[in-house]
Amino acid sequence: MNHAARLNIGVLAAGAWGTALAANWAQRHNVCIWAREPEVVASINRDHINHQFLPKIALPIELKATGDMVDLCSSDVLILATPVAALRVTLQALKSLYGTRPVPPLVWVCKGFEPKTGLLPHQVVREELGDVAAAALSGPSFAQEVARHMPTAVTLGSGDLALAEKLADWLHTPNLRLYASGDVVGVEVGGAVKNVLAIATGICDGLSLGHNARAALMTRGIAEIGRLCERLGGHRETLMGLSGLGDLILTCTGDLSRNRQVGLALGQGKSLEETLAALGHVAEGVGTAREVARLSNELQVDMPIARAVAAVMAGELKAQDAVAQLMSRAQRAE
Repeated sequence: MNHAARLNIGVLAAGAWGTALAANWAQRHNVCIWAREPEVVASINRDHINHQFLPKIALPIELKATGDMVDLCSSDVLILATPVAALRVTLQALKSLYGTRPVPPLVWVCKGFEPKTGLLPHQVVREELGDVAAAALSGPSFAQEVARHMPTAVTLGSGDLALAEKLADWLHTPNLRLYASGDVVGVEVGGAVKNVLAIATGICDGLSLGHNARAALMTRGIAEIGRLCERLGGHRETLMGLSGLGDLILTCTGDLSRNRQVGLALGQGKSLEETLAALGHVAEGVGTAREVARLSNELQVDMPIARAVAAVMAGELKAQDAVAQLMSRAQRAE
């Protein structure tokens, strides 16, 4: 199948990110998006707007929504846009749906580690579906900008580089550029841990500590990501690309970042509960911080910033004390 072919693309979950990508791909392909909420399905089909998760952004009239997963069975590619916590149950639903038939190539767009198991998404996919054609999409990409067809570049990571290249060819649009990578671990770790660092820089800004402190947190944060990435079998060089440094810069400095908003609120003295209630969307970094802190302890990876963020969110440490703790660590060579 060449890049000019018109594909059938199924998108599972109509949150902001899934809807934005579906709207983008509807420029080139036949796209059907599945939503659990009947009102979301109705609003996309009737008003061409996802009022609940992506309000006030017009969606292509060609984009179709469904509440029945069976309608995605003719898809050439399936996009998994659920949060990491719901990835496994979604994969189980697909396994049941397809039965003995082969599942088409999968692309997941969630970022994080599975709660409790600490597994990366590609490991969850392998556990549930075996060795299927699959890739992770990650990079600096706010849903609102992608939905408005603003220029965006992201990475597709897979253990099969040829597959990543083929999917990148299929899924690019005039305003969405995809780069292929054979390092799925590096792509996933970069996309996951940068959300924790966005909470950290949000806390820093919420405390009005200045740009110097934010830059220091981001720079030392990329070092933390690198240590964990290598320990899990990924490559540090991957983190210098879109799914590492690119995503880190965007999420730590952009006001559209949900994780940054969580940090800002915590830095201003609000509780995690009231912060998440006000946010109204999933901030993947909240769950990821707990898993990263646990993994860093288990694997003996030095990640003081990530551990401090997890302690603040657990109510074990005040934001101001976390900063003081980080600044008073023993001197060391960079």
